[in-house]
Amino acid sequence: MKQVSQLQEYGLFDARVPRYTSYPPANHFAAEGISDLAQDWIAAIPAGCEISLYVHVPFCRRLCWFCACRTQGTQSLDPVRIYVETLLSELRQLRARMPEGVRLSRLHWGGGTPTLLPPDLIMQLAGAIFDTFPLSEQGEFSVEIDPTEIDAPRMAALAAAGMNRASIGVQDFNPDIQAAIGRPQSFQVTAQAVSMIRDHGIESLNADILYGLPHQDNMRMAETVQKLMALSPDRVALYGYAHVPWMSKRQVMIPEQHLPDPRSRLTLFQTARQLFLADGFSEIGIDHFARPNDSLARARNLGRLRRNFQGYTDDRSQILLGLGASSISRFPQGYAQNAPATGAYTALVRAGRLPSTRGHVFSAEDRWRGRMIESLMCHFHIETAEMVRDYGISPSQLTHLYGPIRAKFRNLVRVTPHAFHITQEGRPLTRIIAQQFDAYASGPNSHSQAV
Repeated sequence: MKQVSQLQEYGLFDARVPRYTSYPPANHFAAEGISDLAQDWIAAIPAGCEISLYVHVPFCRRLCWFCACRTQGTQSLDPVRIYVETLLSELRQLRARMPEGVRLSRLHWGGGTPTLLPPDLIMQLAGAIFDTFPLSEQGEFSVEIDPTEIDAPRMAALAAAGMNRASIGVQDFNPDIQAAIGRPQSFQVTAQAVSMIRDHGIESLNADILYGLPHQDNMRMAETVQKLMALSPDRVALYGYAHVPWMSKRQVMIPEQHLPDPRSRLTLFQTARQLFLADGFSEIGIDHFARPNDSLARARNLGRLRRNFQGYTDDRSQILLGLGASSISRFPQGYAQNAPATGAYTALVRAGRLPSTRGHVFSAEDRWRGRMIESLMCHFHIETAEMVRDYGISPSQLTHLYGPIRAKFRNLVRVTPHAFHITQEGRPLTRIIAQQFDAYASGPNSHSQAV
């Protein structure tokens, strides 16, 4: 009870803060000159290097009410086929601007619902990507799979295309909760999808679940976690549901009166966390769990864990290219985001232009602040030696920066000559503490709840 009162004192139950999958957060991106800059940044990619590629497929057969992603509903494959043709055109433009010998360390298909694609489009898209950027020997090709939108032919096509990691969305297995969020998906359907994944030799499996959904309580949360563990995922992302109906209009369908309050959200998270830890999962950052032999757990142990738009990653590439509407690329020089609407994105690609319409150029201060925030989000500490060596910040500058934060959070942070630490008791406040290093910190309605 004492810890809960302390967390309340520091704003855990009231604050809305970024998830810090980028720095600055995407709501601070601007439009001026970004298309020309993105073209220069692509041309500057070193020959023979390894990069990551994210492909966004913004179509769904159904639009789940809880989702705040850039998606659109379709009952026909006609717009999907047109969109894939646009993806292929964008890919050809990238190829014309890229140096030789670039390979992929990671390829991820997200959405939307990538498994909406029929087998022929899966093979066509994957083939074009690998013709442009071969997958490295240790490369990973992951796909977000909707268990209600997958069948044997599509799974066979994904496996034949080279998928070696699958990610399934679960959210919650309780039928009442599923009805309240517009996501009917039985445990049996999910288990069948997992069986297909395993039968095709894909050994690496991620799963996403949510806490903070309407009608959730500790018993229902525990039941969902136990059912999920029966499917033996290697990694689990335990995200807090972000209720932002002013940004995602479909969320007005969610019954707000049945949403758990912030204290209950914390309890739901802790219930799930304790079950994952008891089952042998390692805790990764603020909201992921992985088996000890999973590459994400190994990256955490080696201090190589990173943060990107998909959450946590062990990918060490400094370049992430985003393909498709609304996708974001990260370069050493900054961020570039494609036009969010599929119509605007398609028009730009058909005109032979890079579809980047907004982004951000890194300043020197962005780089060191971004690294500090990423380090806190991944490892709960900032190493003094790294900041001095890589960013030219003096120990006295760090002391000056840390002083007010230590005074504000008292026993929840610790400062030594070697590092700034978030204590175990302070870890629920990680996003709030990270925001103290954010020079772009914005208003409370810009982000999701801190818990």
